[in-house]
Amino acid sequence: MYVQDDTPLGGSLALSSLVAVLPLLTLFVLLGGLRVRAWLASLIGLAVALLVAVLAYGMPVGQAVLAGTEGAVFGFFPILWIVINALWIYQMTVVTGHFDVLRRSFGSVSDDQRVQAVIIAFAFGALLEALAGFGTPVAICTVMLIALRFSPIKAAVVALVANTAPVAFGAIAVPITTLAQVTGLPEDALGAMVGRQTPILAVFVPFVLVGLVDGWRGIRETWPVALVSGVVFGVAQFATSNYLSLPLTDIVAALLSAGAVVLLVRVRPPRRAEIGVGASSSSDTREPVTVASGGGGTTGDEPGTPRAPEGADHDDHSRDTRRDVVLAYMPYLIIIALFSIQQIPAVDDALGATTTKFGWPGLNVLTEAGKPVSTQTFTLNWLEAAGTILLIAGVLTALVLRLRPGAAVAAYGRTLTQLRTAIVTVMAVLALAYVMNTSGQTLTLGGLLAGTGGFFAVLSPVLGWLGTAVTGSDTSANSLFGSLQVTAARGAGLDPILLAASNSSGGVLGKMISPQNLAIAASAVGMSGREGEILRRVLLWSLVFLAGMCVLVLLQSTPVLGWMVVPG
Repeated sequence: MYVQDDTPLGGSLALSSLVAVLPLLTLFVLLGGLRVRAWLASLIGLAVALLVAVLAYGMPVGQAVLAGTEGAVFGFFPILWIVINALWIYQMTVVTGHFDVLRRSFGSVSDDQRVQAVIIAFAFGALLEALAGFGTPVAICTVMLIALRFSPIKAAVVALVANTAPVAFGAIAVPITTLAQVTGLPEDALGAMVGRQTPILAVFVPFVLVGLVDGWRGIRETWPVALVSGVVFGVAQFATSNYLSLPLTDIVAALLSAGAVVLLVRVRPPRRAEIGVGASSSSDTREPVTVASGGGGTTGDEPGTPRAPEGADHDDHSRDTRRDVVLAYMPYLIIIALFSIQQIPAVDDALGATTTKFGWPGLNVLTEAGKPVSTQTFTLNWLEAAGTILLIAGVLTALVLRLRPGAAVAAYGRTLTQLRTAIVTVMAVLALAYVMNTSGQTLTLGGLLAGTGGFFAVLSPVLGWLGTAVTGSDTSANSLFGSLQVTAARGAGLDPILLAASNSSGGVLGKMISPQNLAIAASAVGMSGREGEILRRVLLWSLVFLAGMCVLVLLQSTPVLGWMVVPG
């Protein structure tokens, strides 16, 4: 048995904090400063966390290792289980050529690049984030924009900035699931709270996108498109996360936003159809370099950059039959249908009956109050898990697209190959978080931050932003800082649900400047080694949005906007 102690070094919170911060400091320095590959940096950070737990906190070696194994298993199931199966579905659409059809279908909506930026980077990117996340939207949307004659640098910047508002609910809401797991707070309440923060961000993102494409002129001429897209997305994200279903949040928001824009463009197209941004040369449309998971370039928990669809050209969409277009959309319709069916009470109850909860074997940790630590209870919802639903969707997709079983299995194998270092990274980061949380290191840091009082409401989104900027993942940021946010909130007399949710909402704004996403974008446009140029174009927007989120959270922590906070 191990009993947590938040001041193991001489009863001093400050001295104990200097030691407790070492695992995070190691991870951040290796990733952000020395640019060590994420899988290696994560393993080194995990080793430091284990040493601190054993040597400084007096945690038995066996208990520390068991805490790490639980975190690693949780990193694979349910988190990576979602990503693997979602990327498998994408791979099958590429193999069958239906991804090309989908790209041409989007391009046929409008030849105005400002509209294309909103539909593809914002709306379709949100759908990809909902299904897979972990860098996938940036890779795919960048390729699609280049195929529609965006200049390489502009395609990369637009895709990165667009990948913000939907991130907290990405990969079938796995950041929220992770946040609930590490904090012990209700998943529905956390999702609902995030759904009262990121929708406000969503309203402004399309305006920034059209501005990036065509400056102030673009905003003046296409503001109705930007406004409709952002408002519809925001309202749908709020309503779905608060009243319908967390897994469906971004799916519903993305589809409604895209549908609203298509309808608006049909009724009232922007004043100018051609904006003269300059078509890219033929060399700009070549297939981008694939960033292999085990090679240089990207780091972090993104599942490797998927290859650009073969034949990424500017062919007229009229060559596609109606049947081709329907089949191109079928994988996404299948996913939506399956998750919708899952929301039926009788189906949900039947799936829930297969869920098993059990204490992690051999792990026996108590809080200072003598109660078992909540994170040592593992939930195995093998049939109800979002990843399993996606696996079923993948099988149905293979049947609908008439993909031979051998080809489908080969696509699955390629997906696992792309994800090999991502798997190590995610499992190591979750193991690190579990060791820190279980040993009491997170309690120590939370107690220190609680000393800032009400000002911690301003710092809360910054922590999430920093975590995502370094790790490249809102999920990882939540696993690292979620428990810390709750501890600090309680110590400062603030609402734990508000600040835990703020960690995720702030984290979405660090996505566009993370080295992992920058490397993905640069590789997709054939600009490897020029990540710094892309960073300079997106950094300001990341900071501006972060400042706005800090103000929002501060106001939500006061009576001014306190009515927006979800009851605990």
